[in-house]
Amino acid sequence: MFQSPDILSIARKAPVMYNELELLYQKEQQIPGSVHYTIHRYRKNSAFEMDDTGFLVYHRVPADEKQNYLELRFCIAGNMYCRQYQTECDSCRVTQTPACEHRTPSVDVMSFVFSPAHLSQFVGSGNMNSLQDDIIRFRHRTTFSKALSLCSRTRSVLETLLNHQYNGSMENIFINAQMQMLLLFSLDCMVGEKEEIAFSCKFLANDNDRVKIEKARELLLQHIGEPITIKELSKKVAINECYLKKGFKEMYGTTVFDFYQSQRMEHARYLLYEKGLSVTEVSMMLGYSSISHFSTAFKKHTGIKPCELLLH
Repeated sequence: MFQSPDILSIARKAPVMYNELELLYQKEQQIPGSVHYTIHRYRKNSAFEMDDTGFLVYHRVPADEKQNYLELRFCIAGNMYCRQYQTECDSCRVTQTPACEHRTPSVDVMSFVFSPAHLSQFVGSGNMNSLQDDIIRFRHRTTFSKALSLCSRTRSVLETLLNHQYNGSMENIFINAQMQMLLLFSLDCMVGEKEEIAFSCKFLANDNDRVKIEKARELLLQHIGEPITIKELSKKVAINECYLKKGFKEMYGTTVFDFYQSQRMEHARYLLYEKGLSVTEVSMMLGYSSISHFSTAFKKHTGIKPCELLLH
């Protein structure tokens, strides 16, 4: 199953454990006949260097069209959250002074998911040969994620979404209108007038090469308990190491090593917490030469030692 990039970790350029963040505000809503969106606002950790980041995720499952979706995901850092009004405080935003005692630096993580049924209303007549049209129609053959540049238009829409004062039906109308603009700007940013491919790595325009990258990901998941090197992986899928690393990073938003380690540690977390296995058993199942090596890798990924997880 395709795993979309963790936008907060991408923005920080390092793994982020969400359970270590203080959640200031959250909202989740499904607008009837439109998008499903979530907003999570966290207190900004002063030690984190964050970049404003955007991603488009195109997910297509030919065998089951009900699983198809288009998602826009954004991380915006630097807003000043007002605990009293649960929004951007005018005093905080404009004067940048401590006058507001509720002033809190924050990071906003937003997700907007469009279904094929909703996108079908935008399908134009004729047989347009463009990537945007293929995405709207879900004719693009391969699942992918693509970084988005946050232009001034996109930023303006996101700020409006975070700070509007509408409620009830009026809010649904407002959100729906903003979503259409956000979708338009995102597709426009993703594909320029002279660019007709979804990937900056030119070799990914070849279906066979994309299939090889997808196969590499599947092999990694199959070898959770049997460590495999990039060299071995590249031989198994018949693609050179450089193409494998570059293509994997572009298609899945993470490096081969980081993806592999993340999957192994999440599996370890499952075995420890859900299955109740011992640290020794899990370490052996994942192919670690020593418990200490496993413990170090687990703590790097989760922020805690395996033995500490068992105490929760």
